[in-house]
Amino acid sequence: MIPVLDFEDLGDDPEGFAFALGQACREDGFFLLANPPVPEELLARVFAASAAFFVQPEAVKLPLSIEGNPRNRGWARLGSEQQDGADHPDRKEAFNIGLELVANDPRVVAGEPFRGANLWPDVPDFRDSMLAYYAAMWALGVKLHEAVAMDLGVPPDFFARHFTEPMATLRLLRYPPGTGVADERGASAHTDYGALTLLATDGEPGLQVRPRGGHWMDVPQLPGALIVNIGDCLMRWTNDIYVSTTHRVLPPARTRHSVAFFLDPNPESLIAALPGTGTPVYPPVRAVDYLRSRLESTAPGEAPAQDSPSEEGQAPEGQAAGIAS
Repeated sequence: MIPVLDFEDLGDDPEGFAFALGQACREDGFFLLANPPVPEELLARVFAASAAFFVQPEAVKLPLSIEGNPRNRGWARLGSEQQDGADHPDRKEAFNIGLELVANDPRVVAGEPFRGANLWPDVPDFRDSMLAYYAAMWALGVKLHEAVAMDLGVPPDFFARHFTEPMATLRLLRYPPGTGVADERGASAHTDYGALTLLATDGEPGLQVRPRGGHWMDVPQLPGALIVNIGDCLMRWTNDIYVSTTHRVLPPARTRHSVAFFLDPNPESLIAALPGTGTPVYPPVRAVDYLRSRLESTAPGEAPAQDSPSEEGQAPEGQAAGIAS
C-alpha cells in the first residue's frame, strides 16, 4: 500500500510527520498527501483551463509548441516524447509552464538555461489559475523539504535557499483513451528528474508504481489528496537514502487529465551528498547541468542549449527517466 500522510500533521506533530515522510521516502518513494493546502476551487479552475486548452484544434496549439522553444515551455504534441529504452512514444500531450519571467528579464535576455518567458494560450482564466497554482505548489514543496531536512538531520532551512528561483515546471497532461496497440503506454516506465513531484489527477486510474524488487501496482485514488514522489535529484542529494521509484501510466479507458508540479532546485545549486549520509555515491553536479542531461535523454528538442560542461545523470539500473505522471 502507498503510505498516506496528512499535511495538517506537519503543523500539529512536525517530528511525527517527518518520521512518516522519511519512512515513505526510504521504502516506497511515493506517498499520498491528504489535506494539502490548496483550495479546491483553485484546483477545479486549473483542471477546467487545462481541458479547455487541450480540446482546441492542433492548428491553434501549434504556435505554442515546445519544439521551437529552447526553455522547456509550451505545448508537447501527442507522441512527441519517448522515454529512454521504450519501444514506443508516450501516448500523451502536455503543456509546460515555468517560473514566470518577463521577456526583458536579464536572465531571459542572456539566454540562461531554463529561464524564459512562458507561453500563454488564449483560454479564459488559464494564466491566472496556472500562476496561482504554481505558487501554491512551490510553497508546498518548500514546506515539505523542511520535513525532509528534519528527517535527515540537517538544519530546517537547509533546502529553502535552493528553491528561491527554482527550475520548477508545472506540467499539464492529457492522456487520450488507449487504442489497443500492444505495449502501448500513456507514459512508459520512468523515474522523475527533480526533487519532489506533486501530482493532482482527475481520478481516472492509470498511474502505477513498481517498488524495487516488487511488482507493478496501481496508485490508489484518495479524493482531495496529492500524489507525491521522490525524483532522481533528491535521491542523489540524499546519497541514495531516499528512493526514486519507477512508475508508468497505462492507456486509460477514458481521457485522463493530470497536473504535475516538478520541483527542481535553483540552477546553480550544487547537488552533493548531504552531511552525515556517508561516502558520496555520486560526484557533485550543478542542478542545471543535471536537469539538462536528463531532459536530453527523453526529448532532445526540449533541452536548453548547453553553456558549460554537464555530467550525464544516470537513472538507477533498470529505470528510465521521464517527465510525466
